[in-house]
Amino acid sequence: MRDPRWRLALVVAIGILAADQATKALVARTLRLHETVVWLPIFAFTYVRNTGAAFGMLADVPPGVRLPLFLAVTLGAAGALVSFLRRTPREQPWVVAAIGGILGGAVGNLICRLRYGEVIDFLDLHWGDLHWPAFNLADSAITTGVAVVLLHSLRRG
Repeated sequence: MRDPRWRLALVVAIGILAADQATKALVARTLRLHETVVWLPIFAFTYVRNTGAAFGMLADVPPGVRLPLFLAVTLGAAGALVSFLRRTPREQPWVVAAIGGILGGAVGNLICRLRYGEVIDFLDLHWGDLHWPAFNLADSAITTGVAVVLLHSLRRG
């Protein structure tokens, strides 16, 4: 692994994966399901489990279909990201790091799906009674990584 792009992407992916799994384990050990700990007026830790994809989409799909579907989507996305990483110039380390973040986040959520059949979410942004759907560090890494890659693509175009 002499190519610095692969090293950077791997370091970021492993860092995201480790932080994601550690925070999910901490939440599962210290909070009861659906328990909320308010931290700031607009932020709380709320332990929930999501059987679906982003924002609970596909939660009603039978588990026998849902898990293989999520596995196939994750593997397909990983393949596409590796291909994109190969074509990313070394002079764009922010894009390489973003790809690593997306990969680490995807693997983090996949591990939860394989272990529990659902994903542990706990970050709760809200304004009064209006709540953004709960999410986790893996979701944050995926979203941030996709935003960086899209902004880079728009800038190039």
